[in-house]
Amino acid sequence: MSSYHQILMPVDGSPTSEKALDEAIRLARLSGARLRLLHVVDELDYVNGFEPAMNYLNEIIPLMQGAGEKLLAHDRQKALDQGVEVDSVLIDEGKGGRICDHVAEQARRVKADLIVVGSHGRRGIGRVLLGSDAEQIVRHAPVPVLVVRAPEEGLAP
Repeated sequence: MSSYHQILMPVDGSPTSEKALDEAIRLARLSGARLRLLHVVDELDYVNGFEPAMNYLNEIIPLMQGAGEKLLAHDRQKALDQGVEVDSVLIDEGKGGRICDHVAEQARRVKADLIVVGSHGRRGIGRVLLGSDAEQIVRHAPVPVLVVRAPEEGLAP
């Protein structure tokens, strides 16, 4: 098995992300690596065009940032409970850049030697229309990426 020193794990709170986090924690424990958790607040997920701008800026963005901090705190504790050295960073995507660019930048910044990411495993037209953060991370990552797929609905894991 490869020896890792620093593993980067983007988290979003989805079941797929949780499954990937379990794998990242397992790898960190086996190799004695540090784990850096990353959450990118994706403001575009919440824009519907009907919020008045000031409500959006004053209320919605802080709620999203608070939810991101809460997610990171939960996932940090999960890693700590299993004896893994962990830290985290919250990035507001509204300040520019794509999720894959933020992941690549964090990988360089912490000198990660592995990125672990969850993927929903969409295929065909669904992947084309929805895009895939995991696919973009793989394409732009400066280090190897382990993609942990969620089982497809209806199929046994």
